[in-house]
Amino acid sequence: MKDQAEPVIAVICGGSSAEAEVSRVSAAGVSKALQASFKQVHTVNLDNQLATVLLELKPDVVFPVLHGPPGEDGTVQGFLEILEIPYVGSDVQASANTMDKIISKQIFRRAGLPLINEVVLLKSNGVAEGVKQIINHLGEYVVVKPARQGSALGVHIIDNSNQLHGAVTDAFKFDAQLLVEQRIDGKEITCGVLERDAATEAFPVIEIVTPADSWYDYEHRYTKGLSEHVMPAELPEAQTKRIQQIAIVAHQSLGCRDLSRADFIVANDSEEYLLEVNSLPGMTPTSLYPEGAQGAGLSFEELVVVLVKNALGREH
Repeated sequence: MKDQAEPVIAVICGGSSAEAEVSRVSAAGVSKALQASFKQVHTVNLDNQLATVLLELKPDVVFPVLHGPPGEDGTVQGFLEILEIPYVGSDVQASANTMDKIISKQIFRRAGLPLINEVVLLKSNGVAEGVKQIINHLGEYVVVKPARQGSALGVHIIDNSNQLHGAVTDAFKFDAQLLVEQRIDGKEITCGVLERDAATEAFPVIEIVTPADSWYDYEHRYTKGLSEHVMPAELPEAQTKRIQQIAIVAHQSLGCRDLSRADFIVANDSEEYLLEVNSLPGMTPTSLYPEGAQGAGLSFEELVVVLVKNALGREH
């Protein structure tokens, strides 16, 4: 390895996923923050020239700033394993498990975490059969989600059965498997997790507030001013501690590494439900994970240094 004081860092972004542009925005912020501490920071696009670029660059560590497949589902992580390049974030298996909401829920259930009732739909069974399953098992007040997608793409919040056919049809455009959950009204809550100094810690809990008759969809996530983040969330202290502990257990049960962010619905003071975990949470100016880190006393520049140092310590 090169001089530890001057590591070469490659920030990978872009790719072909529906979230590629968000990835590029995140990567610009990460690269700028890293340049405050490291001299050799290079932004690299995820394309068919990636192997050539990395072999020429010879990075000491890769910082994947990728959302959705193939960057968040273990594919890129496996590629980096083959090249024997240390990288920030979860390994192949944990990335794949975390990206798949159906597998994640199976793991969470075995860990005894609080979950919402669900059904799984297969595109091969057809839309009509899927709608029938939803109504028979969950009723018509549900949330329809592609199993392996991020940034709320393809997600539909359903009020009545008339909306189901169109929602299922659209969601199948993003994935051949859907996770459909009973809809629980409540506060949208998130909690970041970070590994540092041989410990796993939870950030302050954040409530996401959107305008009336809206939710935290793609537009509200990435458009400045369309959502408000309340930190710390106005919850009872005992519930806040429960949510932080659930976030840590979810991170560990999936085998996540370095960082993750867990999303919840809080129905009332005594009921909170884990929705999913993101193994590579967003790093844009409006993203929740860097905001949570700041609430824990870490600036964005300090956060990315912690993550890079974690990866460097795992050098092959």
